[in-house]
Amino acid sequence: KQTLPLTHLISDPAKKPRQRYVQKDGKCNVHHGNVQETYRYLSDLFTTLVDLRWRLSLFIFTLVYVVNWLFFGFLWWLIALIRGDLVHADEEGWTPCVENLNSFVSAFLFSIETETTIGYGYRVITEKCPEGIILLLLQAILGSIVNAMMVGCMFVKISQPKNRAETLMFSHNAVISVRDNKMCLMFRVGDLRNSHIVEASIRAKLIRSQQTKEGEFIPLNQTDINIGFDTGDDRLFLVSPLIISHEINEKSPFWEMSLAQMEKEEFEIVVILEGMVEATGMTCQARSSYLDTEVLWGHRFTPVLSLEKGFYEVDYNNFHDVYETNTPTCSAKELARLEIQDICLLSPTCAILLY
Repeated sequence: KQTLPLTHLISDPAKKPRQRYVQKDGKCNVHHGNVQETYRYLSDLFTTLVDLRWRLSLFIFTLVYVVNWLFFGFLWWLIALIRGDLVHADEEGWTPCVENLNSFVSAFLFSIETETTIGYGYRVITEKCPEGIILLLLQAILGSIVNAMMVGCMFVKISQPKNRAETLMFSHNAVISVRDNKMCLMFRVGDLRNSHIVEASIRAKLIRSQQTKEGEFIPLNQTDINIGFDTGDDRLFLVSPLIISHEINEKSPFWEMSLAQMEKEEFEIVVILEGMVEATGMTCQARSSYLDTEVLWGHRFTPVLSLEKGFYEVDYNNFHDVYETNTPTCSAKELARLEIQDICLLSPTCAILLY
């Protein structure tokens, strides 16, 4: 029986650092340049406003309200100017459109009182001003639309579950070792909160450049990594940290990769964890990635779960820890062939079929 080399670590110091497709914190390292059809962002204005940075969102929020109040304040001042209220306001028997409106500043203040329904009672519209009544209705309607849009944007932005992903953890490294006599690629995920992710599911993608048989070069080609879609293992009950395992079989992109071949490869494994936040019911997504240099060949994860009196305790100090284990350095395909050869040594009929 052949003896197989033992464990190794994929970390060639000669390798140049390469650019990530997805950062460790889940941010996608892709920038969209030379976008000429910028009008498409305006066609979905609500999403555009929600996606803006906080400082820009607060600036636009303030600007929209101030411009709206100034615009209607100008209209109230214009009505008073055309009717002559600014000139005859102090005359006895004169009924202005808006009482105590005698300047642009007072018109601006009346606009704010009208739209925010403050109603101090000092400036009041009179019933002998039909144009003022129409403007009052118009400002009430448009003000409600502005309130709904801006407050809605702020509510959605505040309640976004992006920060929930901050308490979802991925191990710093992925590992490759033998599990149940099969080569497996594994990584660990965990949730720090007591409120759990509902309907949690996980998937993984292999990102690497590829050249087709016809010579076409495909940069950053995405290949699916099966982590239990057909068996349901991709749907998680994430109460305690879990080790996610990908069996390296004939359908795996790592099927023909040995340790020596993997050291020469440049790739990135992107993992995506999705689920609903239990408290809000909103969908949350957490992402991370592993470069080829962050895949540890011949390692396993250190256990983190222990049984205490009446409960299970998770030790997150060991969450990222791994330890070495005896692992063949050949590919999973070669390992399967060697296992078949060992079996066939005991069966002449099998040996004839094999050769």
